[in-house]
Amino acid sequence: MARRLRVMRTVPALRRAVELFRKKRETIALVPTMGALHAGHLELVRQARRRAERVVVSIFVNPAQFAPHEDFGTYPRTWGSDIKALNDAKVELVWAPSAQVMYPEGFATRIAPEGPAKAGLEDKFRPHFFGGVATVVAKLFTQCRPDFAMFGQKDYQQLRVVTQMAKDLDLAVKVIGVPTLREKDGLALSSRNVYLSAGERANAPLLHRVLKASAERIKKDEKIEDVLDVGRRQIDLSGFTLDYFEARHAETLAPIASRKDGPVRLLVAARIGKTRLIDNIGV
Repeated sequence: MARRLRVMRTVPALRRAVELFRKKRETIALVPTMGALHAGHLELVRQARRRAERVVVSIFVNPAQFAPHEDFGTYPRTWGSDIKALNDAKVELVWAPSAQVMYPEGFATRIAPEGPAKAGLEDKFRPHFFGGVATVVAKLFTQCRPDFAMFGQKDYQQLRVVTQMAKDLDLAVKVIGVPTLREKDGLALSSRNVYLSAGERANAPLLHRVLKASAERIKKDEKIEDVLDVGRRQIDLSGFTLDYFEARHAETLAPIASRKDGPVRLLVAARIGKTRLIDNIGV
């Protein structure tokens, strides 16, 4: 019998559905999203299905992770096409709460992550961000009770923050990082790519090219800071406004001076026009 996609909008309804899975001893994988689904999200769903018998996708544009000057009001919302894509992907359950359900009147508890959340990367430019992410993800984990949770590696600092939070709070979920899905020219898939003009879209893959070239130079034992300096100049001269281009320890996100200091991750964030792009690559 074919499984039918169901949309849950209240915590009691969600808990009843999850309890049915648990009574059947079925494993659950959660794919947290803010909607505006693209092929990268659907790859997370495919990876979730490989690990668990039931897949739950959350769709919630979380106001707690947007600053007042950011794009909460204009963030892409494509509910109809999202549901069709998830139905085609044979997802069993969509958790789509309202802001009032997630943050009801009197809500007064927030998580304040440290460690990788205080690495001087995204947190330097979006100081509000990881508190909002950690709080909403902790709620999603307790609401959906997944065995696995799938996060894309494109948001690498977020992946490290969520992984650390789940470990520190003894949450019974294994956080899985899924490699970034890219366009043929290397641009990382992102819901915000729709903001790019034609000219900006043509230029955007430069970030990935700089990451790849820099990683190759570091593998040849060139001095990391010299490599970063070259990469920063390339980005600055190509029409971007650079926020950061850094080499960090792949697990702790602490600054790193050489490959001997541990596994290296290169991370970049830059604006082109009105669109802010982030990307990263392992060395």
